[in-house]
Amino acid sequence: MTLKKLKLILLKIIPMLLVFGIISACENDIKKVKTITKLNNSAIRNGTDVTLIYSEKGTIKIKIKAKKMEEYVGKKHYIEMTKGIKVLFYNDNKKVSATLTAKYAIQRIDEKIIEAKNDVVVINDKGEQLNTEHLIWSQDSAKIYSNEFVKITTPDEIIMGEGFEAN
Repeated sequence: MTLKKLKLILLKIIPMLLVFGIISACENDIKKVKTITKLNNSAIRNGTDVTLIYSEKGTIKIKIKAKKMEEYVGKKHYIEMTKGIKVLFYNDNKKVSATLTAKYAIQRIDEKIIEAKNDVVVINDKGEQLNTEHLIWSQDSAKIYSNEFVKITTPDEIIMGEGFEAN
């Protein structure tokens, strides 16, 4: 083998060996890689003492008040209210027809569900009161439901049970 051929071979092999050496020498902590590459939810909006108003044809239907509200995007899109929530529901006469309070709430945008948790209290204009620890409102079906213990207090009676569903 001539010196010229040997140089050509070495010029081809040495860079490949160098690249192979660099690649094999790399070591990544899988937890760090997942942390860097995962699609994490980041708050894109947040606020304190927030009031949201939902209206139809210029008439207020729902007013939501939250001490802290954060909107997240990523794998899931949701709005979280971690410091409590108060919701006022209005009738066609622009009067409050019901209120809902809870210590925590989350609106799951993609699923079209709003969940209220921890000391949930709903009071309607008839004075009837619903108490539960978890209440779900499905926006598609316009139904509220719970699979947990509920207590309904009316002027005439107190009803207790596991779960309920209502329009």
